[in-house]
Amino acid sequence: MAPRNSALYLGGTAGLLALLAGLLTGSGLAVADARDELSRNARLVRELELTDLCIFTEAAYTRHPAVTDLATAFQDAPASFEHFPSGALVGPPAHLTGNHVGSH
Repeated sequence: MAPRNSALYLGGTAGLLALLAGLLTGSGLAVADARDELSRNARLVRELELTDLCIFTEAAYTRHPAVTDLATAFQDAPASFEHFPSGALVGPPAHLTGNHVGSH
């Protein structure tokens, strides 16, 4: 005799709830471990006096978007398209693209 649809539904729901409980427990433990590592990294940054986060390693204007300008991506070939994939993910800083009229 085949199991009823309600039994299959309840069994599947119970299994998914057990999986969710395991994922939440595991993520809670991972957060505790990450806090320790984050504090170690913060101490290392202070000791080495590191200044900026390097997000991408391809080009200077994607490594440090805060210290770039609008023409940097086209300095080698002004009419060329963007040739680094990360350039499509990182836009220019807000102070370069904002409206500067009347900001004197």
